[in-house]
Amino acid sequence: QVQLVESGGGLEQAGDSLRLSCAASGLTFSRYDMGWFRQAPGKERELVATVTSATSTNYADSVKGRFTISRDNAKNTVYLQMNSLKPEDTAVYYCNAVWGAITFWGRGTQVTVSS
Repeated sequence: QVQLVESGGGLEQAGDSLRLSCAASGLTFSRYDMGWFRQAPGKERELVATVTSATSTNYADSVKGRFTISRDNAKNTVYLQMNSLKPEDTAVYYCNAVWGAITFWGRGTQVTVSS
C-alpha cells in the first residue's frame, strides 16, 4: 500500500522559514517524479515545485528564489524548504508522486503564515 505522509506544517510569521517533509512508502521512490502542490481556501490546487527522478527541478513563479525542493532517495523522502514566507503562502500543502500514468497523493499539511 502506497503512502505519502507530509509533515512540518505549522503557524509561522511572515519572513520565517519552514521545511516540509514527505515520507513515501510502498513504492520504488527513486523511479517517481515528486512534487509539492498547495491549495488555499476557495482556490484550486496549484503546483509549487517538482523534482524529477533525475533531480531536475521546476518551480512556480510565485515561489522561485524562496522555496527549494529536494529529495533523498535513501530516505524515500522529498523536502520543501520554504524561506521568506508570505501570508499568501498560507495553504494546505500536498505531496504527490508520479510515474507514468500512476499518481499518488498525500493528505496534506497546513501551513499558515501571519502578517
